[in-house]
Amino acid sequence: MPNRLAHETSPYLLQHADNPVDWWPWSEEAFEEARRRDVPVLLSVGYSSCHWCHVMAHESFEDGATAAYLNEHFVSVKVDREERPDVDAVYMEAVQAATGQGGWPMTVFLTPEAAPFYFGTYFPPSPRHGMPGFRQVLEGVRQAWADRREEVAEVAGKIVRDLAGRELQYGDTRTPGEDELAQALLGLTREYDPQRGGFGGAPKFPPSMVLEFLLRHHARTGSEGALQMAQDTCERMARGGIYDQLGGGFARYSVDRDWVVPHFEKMLYDNALLCRVYAHLWRATGSGLARRVALETADFMVRELRTKEGGFASALDADSDDGSGRHVEGAAYVWTPAQLEEVLGPEDAELAARYFGVTDEGTFEQGSSVLQLPQQEGVVDAERIASIRRRLLVSRAERPAPGRDDKVVAAWNGLAVAALAETGAYFDRSDLVEAAIGAADLLVRLHMDERARLARTSKDGRVGAHTGVLEDYADVAEGFLALASVTGEGVWLEFAGFLLDHVLVRFTDDSGALYDTAADAEKLIRRPQDPTDNATPSGWTAAAGALLSYAAQTGSEPHRTAAERALGVVKALGPRVPRFVGWGLAVAEAFLDGPREVAVVGPALDDPATRALHRTALLGTAPGAVVAVGTAGSEELPLLADRILVDGEPTAYICRNFTCDAPTTDPERLRNGLSFREG
Repeated sequence: MPNRLAHETSPYLLQHADNPVDWWPWSEEAFEEARRRDVPVLLSVGYSSCHWCHVMAHESFEDGATAAYLNEHFVSVKVDREERPDVDAVYMEAVQAATGQGGWPMTVFLTPEAAPFYFGTYFPPSPRHGMPGFRQVLEGVRQAWADRREEVAEVAGKIVRDLAGRELQYGDTRTPGEDELAQALLGLTREYDPQRGGFGGAPKFPPSMVLEFLLRHHARTGSEGALQMAQDTCERMARGGIYDQLGGGFARYSVDRDWVVPHFEKMLYDNALLCRVYAHLWRATGSGLARRVALETADFMVRELRTKEGGFASALDADSDDGSGRHVEGAAYVWTPAQLEEVLGPEDAELAARYFGVTDEGTFEQGSSVLQLPQQEGVVDAERIASIRRRLLVSRAERPAPGRDDKVVAAWNGLAVAALAETGAYFDRSDLVEAAIGAADLLVRLHMDERARLARTSKDGRVGAHTGVLEDYADVAEGFLALASVTGEGVWLEFAGFLLDHVLVRFTDDSGALYDTAADAEKLIRRPQDPTDNATPSGWTAAAGALLSYAAQTGSEPHRTAAERALGVVKALGPRVPRFVGWGLAVAEAFLDGPREVAVVGPALDDPATRALHRTALLGTAPGAVVAVGTAGSEELPLLADRILVDGEPTAYICRNFTCDAPTTDPERLRNGLSFREG
């Protein structure tokens, strides 16, 4: 019989709806029940494509005896971290402070007042590898609750006080300058892996936000070192197993330093961010590889993640059926030489093995290999490789597909809108721009209410119950701003303004510091506030970027001031931890460059000369430049006001720091004005 999760919209919660555990969703009613029964709360946090979440569910939450013990002695609460990033952030901070590490599944025991007192991540069903068994943990917690209640209350109280004391001391409202960005670049150079690309050791995550900083820094200063790190990292990732060599798109991370073996789940946010990075790399260098990867990644998102409502699903699972009924990580993606031969025949199989790095020993488990693109000696027959790729992809499509988390997350869809709009514009792919508009329409229609407040998630056209957090407002605004630049439609700028007004009023304090949750959101044991990037830009730095772009498009002083004050945190963190504030550094580059404001006016939007100037403006590498396009005399976008045609020709205007260049009708002069370097 299904438990209380049966009516939730989260695919992760629905995966647990048939557990014998009497799960509750996060709610005041769950904590009231714990108070009524005088029992502790088990908080279990995970997400639908998390491999070890599935393992723990199968071993413990589907086990009748374990479930019976939980139901008797605890109130069990299940949370999807992607749906409630605020709950996840607060308790993850406690787990990391107490144990020095964190991760998912996250297992936390709480008092009925929601104060944490015992922590862990994955617990096996019985003791192994130095870890206690889950049943042991449950018995120990129950006993402590029954016999040492005062001690439990003391521990819980201390943890809550410690968390409250960790509030960010945000005193520096000065913006970062040349020195801080140069120090950040130096710090990145020290952590850079020159042999393999990327930063640090294993596991290795795609550093998409740092790459945006490096590309912008190169554009503004001419730093060849910054461009080299970005180019080499992008090439190594694109040639590695972390990139799907057949279907496009990136896996979550590489378990090794060489980008060979991925953790196979594919997340919308990674692919949106990386699609944009590769498009921007192509814009800066003309790299054929960057063009291919940007387009393949965009096509992957549209083909495999777009929902029937027009939004984009959160993730594809790492695990899938290996054909024998067992769910195995990577089963959908890996190949043996024998499997290649079965699909391709002996001659093409031999070429494919050499081309994609498939060996008899294998690079993954049980003699299978993850497809890569090792550096090739000699000339390769491109048509033959294309045929091989097509046949392998058709064959792979017959394998059981990984599960898809169909939850539409507002923030991640905002990132996808920006990536698809720009990629579509750069490569003349109107279908990608249309896909971006479709997702943006869904966000407005379903996720925004009449006061322009955002819901965090939806699924199957049904909006979720949880309110948007700062990253939702910031990333959706970022997507709308990109659409305004690409389409020339003022409505997207207007919607971005509505969202950013909420940032100013509900997420910002008097000092200019930002919080991850609104002032009127549900009160947790502390109000989460994290300016550092994780898998996505932090809400703080994403808001700074969107506020800065909006101010450039509209001339709004309050939004510009808010962006400048938010950037104070980048001045503090950039030189110390540049890998974890990459998006903030990218925004700082835009701030130091102006950013530039480009207005293109013509007799009609579909006029070829107008389109040529508009495209040139979008392809400018000046960091964070904003673009407005429209007809002469149009009031669709503020930057178009009072712009006239020169000699009746389509005309472009570039302004920066309250100063404008002479208008031009020449795409080449416009191009030069948008790739000027200071250094």
